[in-house]
Parts: sequence; C-alpha cells; structure tokens
Amino acid sequence: MALSREQIAMRVAQEFKDGSYVNLGIGIPTLAANYVPPGIDVMLQSENGLLGMGRYPHEDELDADMINAGKETVTAIKGASIFNSAESFAMIRGGHVDFTVLGAFEVDVNGNIASWMIPGKLVKGMGGAMDLVAGAKNIIVTMTHADKHGNSKLLPACKLPLTGVNCITRIITDLAVLEVKDGAFHLQERAPGVSVAEIKEKTAGKLVAADNVPEMQV
Repeated sequence: MALSREQIAMRVAQEFKDGSYVNLGIGIPTLAANYVPPGIDVMLQSENGLLGMGRYPHEDELDADMINAGKETVTAIKGASIFNSAESFAMIRGGHVDFTVLGAFEVDVNGNIASWMIPGKLVKGMGGAMDLVAGAKNIIVTMTHADKHGNSKLLPACKLPLTGVNCITRIITDLAVLEVKDGAFHLQERAPGVSVAEIKEKTAGKLVAADNVPEMQV
C-alpha cells in the first residue's frame, strides 16, 4: 500500500543525523518536523529566517509571525534564532546546511531535478530551491512515485525546466526509497505491501533492484 504524506515524512526524518542542520522545503518536507526521532537533536532551518524550527503548534501555541517556508505556523525550539532572509541564504550558499528535503515534479537517472515550473501554469518563481540544491551537502527528494494520471515522475531524463543538475542522490516516494547513481535508480526499500514489480511498472527510468528488497519501517 502506498504511503501517506505523513508516513513519507516519518521515513524522511529517519535520515536525519544527530547534530545536523536541516532545511525543509514546502509540502511533504515540512511535515518531517513532527517526526524527528527521539534522541536525535537537529536544527531545522527555514529560508525565510528561522533556525531551530519546531513541530506544528497546538491551538494555544499559535503565533502568526512564526512561520515556515510554506507560510504555515510553527513553533521554535529552545535556542532558536530569527534573522532576515539574506542571512538565511548566506547559510545555504555557504554550505552550512547538512540536509535539505525538497519536493519535485520530476527526477531523472542522472540526478537532475525539476521542481519549480510547469510550462503554461502561473508560477511565482523558483524560490530558494536553486540555492538549496547547489549549497546543501545532502539532498533528499520527497514526492509521489507517479502523478495523478499514473505517469511516472522518475524518468530517463527530466522534461520540465530544471532546478538543479546532477545533484540528487536520494529519493523517498510513497512507494520506495531509491538511491540515484551510475545512471539508474537503485531500489533500497519498498513501502509495506508494495511489490518490486509495481515499483518497476511505475518507474520510467532505469531501475536496479536486488532479489530481496526490504520493506520500509514506518
């Protein structure tokens, strides 16, 4: 069975390392703030100027001025810092972010990512994604494996305008965890109850799978 958005976020949070600085993009990535594993201390960074972002607030904790990159209200952990976006992008461009988690429209076997524009549709701009894919040390892409029409989003070559080139090595979808290397998607884990055959059917780009692929722990 395909993972829910929350389950994808839970699996993403398992990638975080103790002491890491992590940027969470808009959409599924922001949900990962709620699932940081116990005993793991990470500093969540938002390009709009918050270091030390916490989980989503309860009703009695709402502060309309405390928001993430998707303009959703969040909390701040002890020791958090608030600053302007110029300082935030200096952190990103300076290579001080250990992990960034981004959504995407498409990813291909060469690690290219298209995440910001669909021709013919109104877009406000690329935002911070271009800086993040260039400046972060590790990039994790989260997305559904196929679009709403059933078309694969893991391709031999991206068709949409690119956000970054040869920069993606890790993808977590609603069906699988994949590593991108050597011109192929390498299947690492599958969602509970999802077969390797189904993942192959929904992956347009070259897929490499071992004989025994473990299920995700979510």
